[in-house]
Amino acid sequence: MGDCIPDTNDVSAAGDRDIETYHISSSALHARAAHHESFQQLWETKWKGPCAMGVYPFMFGSITDFQPVVDAIIAKGLKEPYNWDEYASMFFPQAFKLAFTARQAEQNGEKEKACELYLRSSALYRIARFPAPRSPKQHEAWNLCKQVFYKGASLLPIPILPISIPHPNHLPSEPPLIPASLLLPPSPHPLPLLIILTGLDGYRTELSAWQTPLSRFSIATLVLEIPGTGDSPSLPSDPLSPDRLMSSLFSYISTALPTVNSSNIIIWGFSTGGYYSLRAAHTHPSHLLGSVSLGGGCHHMFDETWLRNVNHLEYPFDLAHTLAHKFGYEEDLDQFIKEGKSKFSLLDSGILDQESCKTLVVNGDLDEIFPVEDLYLAVKDKNGNVRKNTEFKVVEGRKHMGEPESFGVILEWIHGLWGLEAGVDEFKKGVLEGLPFKPKY
Repeated sequence: MGDCIPDTNDVSAAGDRDIETYHISSSALHARAAHHESFQQLWETKWKGPCAMGVYPFMFGSITDFQPVVDAIIAKGLKEPYNWDEYASMFFPQAFKLAFTARQAEQNGEKEKACELYLRSSALYRIARFPAPRSPKQHEAWNLCKQVFYKGASLLPIPILPISIPHPNHLPSEPPLIPASLLLPPSPHPLPLLIILTGLDGYRTELSAWQTPLSRFSIATLVLEIPGTGDSPSLPSDPLSPDRLMSSLFSYISTALPTVNSSNIIIWGFSTGGYYSLRAAHTHPSHLLGSVSLGGGCHHMFDETWLRNVNHLEYPFDLAHTLAHKFGYEEDLDQFIKEGKSKFSLLDSGILDQESCKTLVVNGDLDEIFPVEDLYLAVKDKNGNVRKNTEFKVVEGRKHMGEPESFGVILEWIHGLWGLEAGVDEFKKGVLEGLPFKPKY
């Protein structure tokens, strides 16, 4: 594993200061993406294709469900800045209709149909609260999303279960439980465990899309949210809160999941979750066989220059404000910019200089959500040497997370680390083919 990366001595030497130029170029940094002009542009230039395929952010979704909602939103002319209650409410009638039909199917013993329709309903509620619940209606959508998702997930051939993990290391101001999604495939042998850390906007009701495909290869999966998102109990403004959570999580796994091999755990963070999986690789290396940071930032994601521009780039909505909300600053973007790097940088805090478990860092070189410069900092130390136990892949010509090539790279790395029985090509194909949602009813 590895890829050619630029000489990062100058970037690494930047330490706690911003950099003014990025790999994506100044012109790209200041360009305004078409999807920020209106919801119609968002749908036509960015979302319609993934919705038709049933992939992020439309996991478990069907375009036949979304198109009438989209048409109504376009007819109203919704665009930035959105009234989030107005935006969210547009999805409710269709989501409710699907949930009602699912309930009827369940009562009639049509288990497969009910499962699908509950999950399709959850996809509508998800986009209603997307990118993060910041209004009363969006909070309602998040709660309804969980209800219908877990109803559907309970009807899968191998159910995905909602669990509450004890959090003995929590502060008095933090909830004492960690909500998560668990899938334990039947096996006579202790199972390897993949912990999936969700991102800024994809929560455990969405990233669970990976659980069933992975279960076919006798892999247990646990999906949980990162601080400041979903139902994470961690104080979003406390840089140490994820460390406390990880300590509680590994204690739970070793004592309460006897069918899991607690010495055979890999953690995989998606997008903003990659920041936390990279952190965990250095704070809890003895508990992990490996860690994957996919599209995660670590330092320059908090640059003022970057944050002042990302609201009009690759992300569907207002990325800088969504990040401020996630890190505990609500709508105070200026304060987040002022304090964010000094509080959360993995470089300035020395986290990256600590020993780590085996770590894979992957991103696209044209990422407009977190600068690819952060991959370079995660990979190379201040002397320009590749950090011990660290492997990397830069996917050229791709934006955030380096999709779709990055998924194959990561699955191959995981396959090699675990030494799975199935061949590597069989494993990659089996998992990736199971991701797109294909509605039947």
